[in-house]
Amino acid sequence: MTTRLQGKRTLITGGTSGIGLETARQFIAEGARVAVTGTNPESIAQARAVLGPDALILRVDAADIDAQAGLARTVGEAFGGIDAVFVNAGVADLRPIEAWDAAGFDRSFDINLRGPFFLIQALLPWLAKPASIVLNTSINAHIGMPTSSVYAATKAGLLSLARTLSGELVGRGIRVNAVSPGPVTTPLYGKLGLSAADLDKTAQSILAQVPAGRFGQASEIAKAVVFLASDEASFTVGAELIIDGGMGL
Repeated sequence: MTTRLQGKRTLITGGTSGIGLETARQFIAEGARVAVTGTNPESIAQARAVLGPDALILRVDAADIDAQAGLARTVGEAFGGIDAVFVNAGVADLRPIEAWDAAGFDRSFDINLRGPFFLIQALLPWLAKPASIVLNTSINAHIGMPTSSVYAATKAGLLSLARTLSGELVGRGIRVNAVSPGPVTTPLYGKLGLSAADLDKTAQSILAQVPAGRFGQASEIAKAVVFLASDEASFTVGAELIIDGGMGL
């Protein structure tokens, strides 16, 4: 067992299911102290069972700007500082352009981009020097997949932050990088509000676009986040790791 994150104080948003939960599990295995956020009571209970009593599990809405300041303060005070952050909480709302309204548009941007921006702002007083921030973006920021217009725009904005905030924060010892997954087998796809038949049709349509011929696994994304959060990536700044089975080729 490696301990690449030994003693590091870490925060993972959206860490009670899917990629976030698996990343939290790997962080703990690598020696980190971990705080995770979520909103679903069932997922929070599952995370407690998976991560054990030492993990700090907080119910926080990623879209609530005021809550981001409280989250930063709570974790910072509990840990005495923060060494690594995985900004992972997000929503994939896929609709044709005709089906969008302002409320849905705002919700996607609030969760995927606005909340993360103000969380990072709130974390600044608590971040160590050096520190690592990893943003979970998406291959959809690069490809023109139908129905992904709003989702892709939010992730493109988040990806842009990996570069601009790197330029702004590197002098403080804060590295900002991004992972951009392709389709991954997680509960995220079950939240699209589709029937089982339509969900299967959507999955098959997406799968046809992946040269590797399969969906990714949460563990494959988590391994990349562990690397970017660790001191092994100390010279990796403003980078994007695309983990998509070739979907963006």
